[in-house]
Amino acid sequence: MKVLYIAGREEAYSRTRIIISALEKRGHDVVTCLPPDRRFRHYPRLAWQALRRADDCDVVLVGFYGQFLVPLVRAVTRKPIVFDTYVTTYDTMVLDRGKARAGTIKAWFYGLPDRVAYRLADISILDSQTVIDHFGRLFNVKTDRMRRLFLAVDDGVIHPQQDQSEESASKPTPDHPLIVHFHGEFTPFHGVSTIIRAAARLKDRPVVFQIVGRGITYEADRALAESLGVDNIRFIDTVPYAELAGLMTGADICLGIFGDNPRAELVITNKVIEALGMRKPLITRTTGPAEELLEDGKNARLVPPADSQALAEAIIELGDRPHLRDHLAAAGYTTFLGHSTTERLGAGLEEILAEAMKAHGVSAREGMEN
Repeated sequence: MKVLYIAGREEAYSRTRIIISALEKRGHDVVTCLPPDRRFRHYPRLAWQALRRADDCDVVLVGFYGQFLVPLVRAVTRKPIVFDTYVTTYDTMVLDRGKARAGTIKAWFYGLPDRVAYRLADISILDSQTVIDHFGRLFNVKTDRMRRLFLAVDDGVIHPQQDQSEESASKPTPDHPLIVHFHGEFTPFHGVSTIIRAAARLKDRPVVFQIVGRGITYEADRALAESLGVDNIRFIDTVPYAELAGLMTGADICLGIFGDNPRAELVITNKVIEALGMRKPLITRTTGPAEELLEDGKNARLVPPADSQALAEAIIELGDRPHLRDHLAAAGYTTFLGHSTTERLGAGLEEILAEAMKAHGVSAREGMEN
Protein backbone atom coordinates (compact mmCIF):
# COMPACT_ATOMS: atom_id res chain seq x y z
CA MET A 1 0.00 0.00 0.00
CA LYS A 2 0.97 3.59 -0.49
CA VAL A 3 -0.04 5.32 2.74
CA LEU A 4 -0.35 9.04 3.29
CA TYR A 5 0.53 9.60 6.95
CA ILE A 6 -0.45 12.98 8.37
CA ALA A 7 -0.03 13.78 12.05
CA GLY A 8 0.01 16.71 14.45
CA ARG A 9 3.30 15.71 16.03
CA GLU A 10 6.77 15.88 14.51
CA GLU A 11 8.75 12.92 13.17
CA ALA A 12 10.87 12.69 16.34
CA TYR A 13 7.74 12.14 18.50
CA SER A 14 7.63 8.53 19.64
CA ARG A 15 4.17 7.63 18.29
CA THR A 16 4.89 9.29 14.94
CA ARG A 17 8.26 7.57 14.59
CA ILE A 18 7.04 4.09 15.46
CA ILE A 19 4.00 4.24 13.13
CA ILE A 20 6.23 5.13 10.18
CA SER A 21 8.77 2.46 11.10
CA ALA A 22 6.10 -0.21 11.58
CA LEU A 23 4.56 0.37 8.15
CA GLU A 24 7.87 0.64 6.31
CA LYS A 25 9.09 -2.61 7.88
CA ARG A 26 5.98 -4.27 6.41
CA GLY A 27 7.06 -3.05 2.96
CA HIS A 28 4.59 -0.20 2.53
CA ASP A 29 5.40 3.18 0.98
CA VAL A 30 4.73 5.90 3.56
CA VAL A 31 4.29 9.47 2.32
CA THR A 32 4.43 11.87 5.26
CA CYS A 33 2.84 15.23 6.05
CA LEU A 34 4.36 16.18 9.40
CA PRO A 35 4.90 19.46 11.28
CA PRO A 36 8.24 20.63 12.71
CA ASP A 37 6.69 20.82 16.19
CA ARG A 38 3.38 20.35 18.03
CA ARG A 39 1.89 23.81 17.38
CA PHE A 40 -1.54 24.02 15.73
CA ARG A 41 -0.34 26.81 13.44
CA HIS A 42 1.10 24.16 11.11
CA TYR A 43 -2.25 22.43 10.46
CA PRO A 44 -3.33 24.49 7.41
CA ARG A 45 -0.02 23.72 5.71
CA LEU A 46 -0.44 20.04 6.53
CA ALA A 47 -3.90 20.08 4.94
CA TRP A 48 -2.45 21.71 1.82
CA GLN A 49 0.21 19.02 1.61
CA ALA A 50 -2.45 16.35 2.01
CA LEU A 51 -4.44 17.88 -0.85
CA ARG A 52 -1.41 17.67 -3.15
CA ARG A 53 -0.36 14.14 -2.16
CA ALA A 54 -3.54 12.21 -1.35
CA ASP A 55 -4.54 11.35 -4.92
CA ASP A 56 -1.33 9.39 -5.39
CA CYS A 57 -1.94 7.31 -2.26
CA ASP A 58 -4.27 4.40 -1.50
CA VAL A 59 -5.30 5.32 2.03
CA VAL A 60 -4.79 8.12 4.56
CA LEU A 61 -3.66 7.43 8.12
CA VAL A 62 -4.17 10.37 10.48
CA GLY A 63 -1.97 10.22 13.56
CA PHE A 64 -1.75 11.96 16.93
CA TYR A 65 -2.87 14.69 17.55
CA GLY A 66 -5.36 14.39 14.70
CA GLN A 67 -8.79 15.42 15.99
CA PHE A 68 -8.57 18.70 14.06
CA LEU A 69 -6.76 17.14 11.11
CA VAL A 70 -9.41 14.55 10.22
CA PRO A 71 -11.99 17.19 9.13
CA LEU A 72 -9.32 18.99 7.08
CA VAL A 73 -8.26 15.77 5.38
CA ARG A 74 -11.84 14.74 4.70
CA ALA A 75 -12.40 18.14 3.06
CA VAL A 76 -9.58 17.61 0.56
CA THR A 77 -9.87 13.91 -0.32
CA ARG A 78 -12.37 11.08 -0.65
CA LYS A 79 -9.71 8.47 0.03
CA PRO A 80 -10.34 6.09 2.94
CA ILE A 81 -9.25 7.59 6.26
CA VAL A 82 -8.03 5.68 9.31
CA PHE A 83 -7.63 7.72 12.47
CA ASP A 84 -5.08 6.62 15.06
CA THR A 85 -6.94 8.33 17.91
CA TYR A 86 -4.32 7.36 20.53
CA VAL A 87 -5.92 9.57 23.24
CA THR A 88 -9.11 11.61 23.24
CA THR A 89 -9.32 15.33 23.88
CA TYR A 90 -12.16 14.83 26.34
CA ASP A 91 -10.34 12.30 28.48
CA THR A 92 -7.21 14.44 28.64
CA MET A 93 -8.80 17.81 29.31
CA VAL A 94 -11.82 16.82 31.41
CA LEU A 95 -11.00 13.52 33.13
CA ASP A 96 -7.29 14.09 33.75
CA ARG A 97 -6.59 17.82 33.86
CA GLY A 98 -9.99 18.89 35.20
CA LYS A 99 -10.44 21.79 32.78
CA ALA A 100 -14.21 21.26 32.91
CA ARG A 101 -16.73 19.26 34.93
CA ALA A 102 -18.35 16.29 33.25
CA GLY A 103 -21.83 17.13 31.99
CA THR A 104 -21.15 20.84 31.44
CA ILE A 105 -21.27 22.75 28.16
CA LYS A 106 -17.52 23.30 28.37
CA ALA A 107 -16.92 19.56 28.71
CA TRP A 108 -19.22 18.97 25.71
CA PHE A 109 -17.06 21.29 23.62
CA TYR A 110 -13.91 19.47 24.70
CA GLY A 111 -15.45 16.25 23.41
CA LEU A 112 -16.63 17.75 20.13
CA PRO A 113 -13.36 17.18 18.21
CA ASP A 114 -13.42 13.52 19.26
CA ARG A 115 -16.99 13.03 18.06
CA VAL A 116 -16.44 14.82 14.74
CA ALA A 117 -13.21 12.95 13.97
CA TYR A 118 -14.84 9.59 14.70
CA ARG A 119 -17.79 10.42 12.49
CA LEU A 120 -15.63 11.47 9.53
CA ALA A 121 -13.01 8.70 9.67
CA ASP A 122 -13.75 5.30 8.14
CA ILE A 123 -12.06 3.47 11.02
CA SER A 124 -10.67 4.77 14.32
CA ILE A 125 -8.03 3.06 16.45
CA LEU A 126 -7.82 2.97 20.25
CA ASP A 127 -5.50 0.94 22.46
CA SER A 128 -7.99 -1.09 24.49
CA GLN A 129 -11.51 -2.45 24.37
CA THR A 130 -12.11 -0.69 27.69
CA VAL A 131 -11.55 2.70 26.06
CA ILE A 132 -13.59 1.76 23.00
CA ASP A 133 -16.54 0.87 25.24
CA HIS A 134 -16.02 4.08 27.24
CA PHE A 135 -16.03 6.12 24.01
CA GLY A 136 -19.33 4.58 22.95
CA ARG A 137 -21.00 5.28 26.29
CA LEU A 138 -19.58 8.78 26.61
CA PHE A 139 -20.64 9.98 23.17
CA ASN A 140 -23.64 7.67 22.72
CA VAL A 141 -22.33 6.23 19.47
CA LYS A 142 -21.92 2.77 18.01
CA THR A 143 -18.32 1.59 18.11
CA ASP A 144 -18.47 -0.76 15.13
CA ARG A 145 -15.92 1.41 13.28
CA MET A 146 -13.39 1.28 16.10
CA ARG A 147 -10.57 -1.23 16.32
CA ARG A 148 -8.33 -2.19 19.23
CA LEU A 149 -4.61 -2.07 18.62
CA PHE A 150 -2.40 -2.48 21.67
CA LEU A 151 0.28 0.11 22.37
CA ALA A 152 3.69 -0.67 20.91
CA VAL A 153 7.10 0.88 21.47
CA ASP A 154 10.30 1.16 19.46
CA ASP A 155 11.91 -2.21 20.08
CA GLY A 156 15.02 -1.03 18.28
CA VAL A 157 15.67 0.97 21.45
CA ILE A 158 13.48 -0.75 24.03
CA HIS A 159 14.79 -4.28 24.45
CA PRO A 160 16.70 -6.29 27.06
CA GLN A 161 20.21 -4.87 27.20
CA GLN A 162 21.95 -7.76 28.96
CA ASP A 163 21.42 -11.04 30.81
CA GLN A 164 19.27 -9.76 33.67
CA SER A 165 18.54 -13.10 35.34
CA GLU A 166 21.90 -13.12 37.14
CA GLU A 167 21.43 -9.54 38.34
CA SER A 168 18.07 -10.35 39.90
CA ALA A 169 19.31 -13.36 41.83
CA SER A 170 20.05 -11.56 45.11
CA LYS A 171 18.21 -9.53 47.70
CA PRO A 172 19.01 -5.82 48.11
CA THR A 173 21.60 -4.67 50.64
CA PRO A 174 22.77 -1.22 51.75
CA ASP A 175 25.75 -1.60 49.39
CA HIS A 176 23.56 -2.79 46.51
CA PRO A 177 20.11 -1.26 47.03
CA LEU A 178 17.02 -2.11 45.03
CA ILE A 179 16.64 0.45 42.19
CA VAL A 180 13.02 1.36 41.45
CA HIS A 181 12.47 3.33 38.24
CA PHE A 182 9.72 5.65 37.00
CA HIS A 183 9.64 8.00 34.02
CA GLY A 184 6.90 10.23 32.70
CA GLU A 185 5.53 13.69 32.06
CA PHE A 186 4.13 14.12 35.59
CA THR A 187 0.51 14.31 34.45
CA PRO A 188 -2.16 13.87 37.13
CA PHE A 189 -3.07 10.30 36.18
CA HIS A 190 0.55 9.18 36.66
CA GLY A 191 0.11 9.49 40.42
CA VAL A 192 3.73 10.40 41.17
CA SER A 193 2.64 11.50 44.64
CA THR A 194 1.78 7.87 45.43
CA ILE A 195 5.30 6.83 44.41
CA ILE A 196 6.77 9.51 46.68
CA ARG A 197 4.64 8.40 49.62
CA ALA A 198 5.72 4.79 49.01
CA ALA A 199 9.34 5.96 49.00
CA ALA A 200 8.74 7.63 52.37
CA ARG A 201 7.47 4.32 53.75
CA LEU A 202 10.66 2.62 52.52
CA LYS A 203 13.26 5.21 53.48
CA ASP A 204 14.75 2.91 56.13
CA ARG A 205 15.17 0.05 53.65
CA PRO A 206 17.85 -0.47 50.96
CA VAL A 207 15.62 0.94 48.21
CA VAL A 208 16.44 3.87 45.90
CA PHE A 209 13.92 5.45 43.54
CA GLN A 210 14.87 7.19 40.31
CA ILE A 211 12.12 9.42 38.93
CA VAL A 212 12.75 10.79 35.44
CA GLY A 213 10.95 13.67 33.71
CA ARG A 214 9.04 16.88 34.30
CA GLY A 215 5.48 18.04 33.81
CA ILE A 216 2.27 19.40 35.27
CA THR A 217 2.58 18.00 38.81
CA TYR A 218 6.38 18.21 39.04
CA GLU A 219 6.64 21.19 41.41
CA ALA A 220 3.90 19.86 43.70
CA ASP A 221 5.52 16.43 43.77
CA ARG A 222 8.93 17.83 44.59
CA ALA A 223 7.36 19.88 47.40
CA LEU A 224 5.68 16.73 48.74
CA ALA A 225 8.99 14.86 48.76
CA GLU A 226 10.61 17.70 50.68
CA SER A 227 7.77 17.90 53.21
CA LEU A 228 8.04 14.15 53.87
CA GLY A 229 11.80 14.34 54.28
CA VAL A 230 12.32 11.74 51.58
CA ASP A 231 15.99 11.25 50.76
CA ASN A 232 15.86 7.98 48.81
CA ILE A 233 14.65 9.51 45.53
CA ARG A 234 16.84 10.75 42.69
CA PHE A 235 14.93 13.21 40.51
CA ILE A 236 16.32 13.23 36.97
CA ASP A 237 15.35 15.68 34.23
CA THR A 238 13.87 14.42 30.95
CA VAL A 239 16.43 12.47 28.90
CA PRO A 240 16.59 11.32 25.26
CA TYR A 241 14.83 8.05 24.53
CA ALA A 242 18.05 6.05 24.12
CA GLU A 243 19.30 7.26 27.51
CA LEU A 244 15.98 6.30 29.06
CA ALA A 245 16.59 2.71 28.02
CA GLY A 246 19.95 2.88 29.79
CA LEU A 247 18.36 4.11 33.02
CA MET A 248 15.79 1.33 32.87
CA THR A 249 18.53 -1.24 32.31
CA GLY A 250 20.10 -0.28 35.63
CA ALA A 251 16.80 -0.65 37.50
CA ASP A 252 15.52 -3.72 39.35
CA ILE A 253 11.82 -2.76 39.18
CA CYS A 254 9.93 -0.43 36.84
CA LEU A 255 6.75 1.42 37.77
CA GLY A 256 3.67 2.29 35.74
CA ILE A 257 0.87 4.61 36.89
CA PHE A 258 -0.90 4.99 40.23
CA GLY A 259 -3.31 7.93 39.91
CA ASP A 260 -6.94 7.66 40.96
CA ASN A 261 -8.72 10.13 38.66
CA PRO A 262 -11.12 8.94 35.93
CA ARG A 263 -8.46 9.28 33.24
CA ALA A 264 -6.17 6.85 35.06
CA GLU A 265 -8.87 4.17 34.82
CA LEU A 266 -8.71 4.29 31.01
CA VAL A 267 -5.00 3.98 30.24
CA ILE A 268 -2.14 1.53 30.25
CA THR A 269 0.58 3.98 29.01
CA ASN A 270 3.84 3.61 27.11
CA LYS A 271 5.91 3.30 30.30
CA VAL A 272 4.13 0.03 31.11
CA ILE A 273 4.85 -1.39 27.64
CA GLU A 274 8.44 -0.13 27.85
CA ALA A 275 8.98 -1.97 31.14
CA LEU A 276 7.72 -5.19 29.55
CA GLY A 277 9.93 -4.61 26.51
CA MET A 278 13.01 -4.07 28.68
CA ARG A 279 12.30 -7.37 30.45
CA LYS A 280 11.86 -5.66 33.81
CA PRO A 281 9.44 -6.64 36.60
CA LEU A 282 6.55 -4.18 36.50
CA ILE A 283 4.31 -2.75 39.20
CA THR A 284 1.35 -0.63 38.10
CA ARG A 285 -2.19 0.09 39.19
CA THR A 286 -5.16 -2.03 38.22
CA THR A 287 -7.10 -0.65 35.24
CA GLY A 288 -9.39 -2.12 32.63
CA PRO A 289 -6.83 -1.60 29.82
CA ALA A 290 -4.00 -3.04 31.93
CA GLU A 291 -6.03 -6.17 32.67
CA GLU A 292 -6.46 -6.78 28.93
CA LEU A 293 -2.71 -7.49 28.84
CA LEU A 294 -1.61 -8.13 32.42
CA GLU A 295 -2.50 -10.52 35.24
CA ASP A 296 -1.39 -9.87 38.80
CA GLY A 297 1.33 -12.27 39.86
CA LYS A 298 1.66 -13.75 36.38
CA ASN A 299 3.36 -11.08 34.26
CA ALA A 300 3.17 -8.00 36.52
CA ARG A 301 2.13 -6.84 39.98
CA LEU A 302 -1.11 -4.90 39.96
CA VAL A 303 -2.00 -2.72 42.97
CA PRO A 304 -4.98 -0.50 43.87
CA PRO A 305 -4.88 3.15 42.76
CA ALA A 306 -3.35 5.85 44.98
CA ASP A 307 -2.38 3.24 47.58
CA SER A 308 1.18 3.98 48.69
CA GLN A 309 1.11 1.19 51.27
CA ALA A 310 0.15 -1.42 48.66
CA LEU A 311 2.86 -0.10 46.34
CA ALA A 312 5.47 -0.19 49.11
CA GLU A 313 4.46 -3.75 50.02
CA ALA A 314 4.73 -4.86 46.39
CA ILE A 315 8.22 -3.36 46.17
CA ILE A 316 9.24 -5.14 49.39
CA GLU A 317 7.82 -8.42 48.09
CA LEU A 318 9.77 -8.21 44.83
CA GLY A 319 12.89 -7.07 46.64
CA ASP A 320 12.73 -10.06 48.98
CA ARG A 321 11.87 -12.53 46.22
CA PRO A 322 14.41 -12.15 43.40
CA HIS A 323 13.14 -15.23 41.60
CA LEU A 324 9.65 -13.70 41.46
CA ARG A 325 11.20 -10.58 39.94
CA ASP A 326 12.78 -12.67 37.24
CA HIS A 327 9.58 -14.66 36.66
CA LEU A 328 7.49 -11.50 36.19
CA ALA A 329 10.15 -9.97 33.94
CA ALA A 330 10.31 -13.04 31.70
CA ALA A 331 6.52 -13.43 31.49
CA GLY A 332 6.09 -9.72 30.86
CA TYR A 333 8.60 -9.86 28.03
CA THR A 334 6.70 -12.76 26.47
CA THR A 335 3.55 -10.61 26.61
CA PHE A 336 5.45 -7.78 24.94
CA LEU A 337 6.65 -10.00 22.11
CA GLY A 338 3.12 -11.23 21.51
CA HIS A 339 1.38 -7.85 21.40
CA SER A 340 3.55 -4.75 21.46
CA THR A 341 6.53 -4.99 19.14
CA THR A 342 6.95 -2.83 16.05
CA GLU A 343 6.20 -5.89 13.94
CA ARG A 344 2.92 -6.54 15.77
CA LEU A 345 1.92 -2.89 15.39
CA GLY A 346 2.72 -2.96 11.68
CA ALA A 347 0.68 -6.12 11.13
CA GLY A 348 -2.28 -4.64 12.99
CA LEU A 349 -2.11 -1.36 11.08
CA GLU A 350 -1.84 -3.22 7.80
CA GLU A 351 -4.99 -5.20 8.53
CA ILE A 352 -6.95 -2.09 9.55
CA LEU A 353 -5.80 -0.04 6.56
CA ALA A 354 -6.71 -2.90 4.21
CA GLU A 355 -10.15 -3.09 5.82
CA ALA A 356 -10.71 0.63 5.21
CA MET A 357 -9.62 0.27 1.59
CA LYS A 358 -11.88 -2.73 1.06
CA ALA A 359 -14.84 -0.70 2.35
CA HIS A 360 -14.07 1.77 -0.45
CA GLY A 361 -13.91 -0.98 -3.05
CA VAL A 362 -10.12 -1.23 -3.27
CA SER A 363 -8.33 -4.36 -2.08
CA ALA A 364 -4.96 -4.25 -0.38
CA ARG A 365 -3.47 -6.24 -3.29
CA GLU A 366 -4.75 -3.67 -5.80
CA GLY A 367 -3.34 -0.92 -3.62
CA MET A 368 0.10 -2.54 -3.62
CA GLU A 369 -0.05 -3.07 -7.40
CA ASN A 370 -0.75 0.64 -7.84
